[in-house]
Amino acid sequence: MPELTPSQAGTAPARRDEPALLPPVDVVEDATGITLVADLPGVPRERLNLRVEGDQLSIEAEAVLAVPQGMEPTHAEVGLSRYRRAFTLSKELDPEKVSAELAQGVLRVRIPKAEHARPRRITVNVV
Repeated sequence: MPELTPSQAGTAPARRDEPALLPPVDVVEDATGITLVADLPGVPRERLNLRVEGDQLSIEAEAVLAVPQGMEPTHAEVGLSRYRRAFTLSKELDPEKVSAELAQGVLRVRIPKAEHARPRRITVNVV
């Protein structure tokens, strides 16, 4: 089973000293790889930074919450608008083939298994 382990929050570049929320992430494995599903409400594509450096996968994002013109918020349940999460990828995963999509505040990241880690069927010859 390929491993995908959370890394220390300090691995993210740019603004790593600023507080950030850890977005909830579901990790689902199948025979061909791993899919991460991260909840990033209020994050537009241009405020999302997804990177793979070596064996590290980093997610950094900033939520943009629109306030109607002439109004000012008086209460906020969450005071932070920045998300940050990092994972260490195992050698069984192929970091060169990572793909991602963002739709309605949900980020889906697909990390396929490396060819050597995929199950394969072996043909048995009858002699």
